[in-house]
Amino acid sequence: MIISRGKRYRKEAEQVSEAPISLADAVAKVKTFNSTKFDQTIQCIFWLGIDPKQSDQIIRGAISLPHGIGQQKKVIAFCEGADAEAAKQAGAIEVGVDELVAKVTAGWSDFDVAIASTKVMGKVGKLGRVLGPQGKMPSPKNGTVTADVATAVREFAAGKVEFKNDTGGNVHVVVGKVSFDAQKLIDNIDAVISHIKKIKPISSKGTYIKKINIHAAMSPGVLIAV
Repeated sequence: MIISRGKRYRKEAEQVSEAPISLADAVAKVKTFNSTKFDQTIQCIFWLGIDPKQSDQIIRGAISLPHGIGQQKKVIAFCEGADAEAAKQAGAIEVGVDELVAKVTAGWSDFDVAIASTKVMGKVGKLGRVLGPQGKMPSPKNGTVTADVATAVREFAAGKVEFKNDTGGNVHVVVGKVSFDAQKLIDNIDAVISHIKKIKPISSKGTYIKKINIHAAMSPGVLIAV
């Protein structure tokens, strides 16, 4: 499929080097692409040398960035008792177990992240068919199934970022907004790169990180020197 790009995008693309550049220079370049009427979200994209068909090479997780991502998230929590009260105080918009499971099963989905206490996953597990396709099913792999519900709610409400490789072995991670101070973006991207390096699968052979690109939502990507 051929994607037609607008005049603004093509003009910005002409300013992008085909060769990778330093992180500081890449951030500076992306921040010049601020001609839209809204504050664009910036993503960091990794092309990884993994085999996404192998279960032991799946890259998935969550990370709290040093300076957040510039947005709050709506979080719900499947928990009861003292955990429920703590989750409310931490910022959860809805808490509970049976009633909340029923509400989500009926089609309610006005939330960004679902957290679940390890104690109630037996009841929450039935939501896999509903929340799985939306990417909202609680999982211990990304920290959304936990014994410390309040901390998870607080972190995800503040913008803790989830990620998972796609079928091509690429990982997309939100790292902030164009309006962010350049150093804050650099700090966030550095944190993401370090984290992705740290979780390299043992079974992955050859070059692990092939390319890294950062781009604003409506602007061309800029390659970072790995």
